[in-house]
Amino acid sequence: MNRELIYTIENEYDGFQIDKYLKTQGYSSANITAIKKMPNNVVIEGEWVHMNQKLAAGEVLTVNISEEDSSEKIPPVKMDLDIVYEDEDIIVINKPAGLPIHPSLNHYEDSLANGLAYYYKAQGKAFIFRCANRLDKNTSGLTVVAKHLVSANILSTMVKNREFHREYYAIVRGKLDEPEGTIDAPIGRVDDSIITRCVDFEHGERAVTHYKVIDEKNGHSLISIHLETGRTHQIRVHFKYIGHPLIGDHLYNPDFEWMDRQALHSRRIEFRHPITKQAMEFVAEMPENMRGVIG
Repeated sequence: MNRELIYTIENEYDGFQIDKYLKTQGYSSANITAIKKMPNNVVIEGEWVHMNQKLAAGEVLTVNISEEDSSEKIPPVKMDLDIVYEDEDIIVINKPAGLPIHPSLNHYEDSLANGLAYYYKAQGKAFIFRCANRLDKNTSGLTVVAKHLVSANILSTMVKNREFHREYYAIVRGKLDEPEGTIDAPIGRVDDSIITRCVDFEHGERAVTHYKVIDEKNGHSLISIHLETGRTHQIRVHFKYIGHPLIGDHLYNPDFEWMDRQALHSRRIEFRHPITKQAMEFVAEMPENMRGVIG
């Protein structure tokens, strides 16, 4: 994937070396090392320069990102993609339930990554799969994929710094005692399992989930959820812990009367664009199988 990033140097960065300036813009040391190996990598006023050159206020710096290789272990497979938004730096997709994010042992050619690999190969573009907010296979909704190494690093930093905001909708069994609240309970592995998690006050990592009840119907509650932390299966484990498991959850509540997958949907995401810094917000309404339970 090729991308030209252009910066007009502000007064506060007068005298900065290029590599030091790029770090203020969110580039990692690994990003800078990789870009150094790319052709015509940094240019000022039309001329290639070294990364240690000092900048002057008012100059225009161009960074040329050139990634020619694609993810080798992701075979391109044609599939329909629900693309919500796309520009030169990111792509936002509404993922259906049942579609894994990336290939695995039993899903080598039927993941979102496979579909994106085909999408870009058809355009003659290289593509390395870099997902900012991974969703479980059976969780539906919005996910963001970075299109080059710089946007990927900045998004990753935003997630780590809790600057990438996510709202989930879930349907749980029963009526909650409080219309809104917070679950603060550490989560760890169940014995030696690489998949299953549980609340574990002795060995678990801190996990905090904030929720608000949206609707109650048919013996179920529709809840809006914001995560303060991002532990594996956090929502599913926390609501089982308080006695209100997600319906249709094959790991934590294998009751498929209403749904055949966990009733969990990534409904809203909010973040600043990794390159333009513009405020971004996307919403994907619940799929029909979840609406049918509460409708």
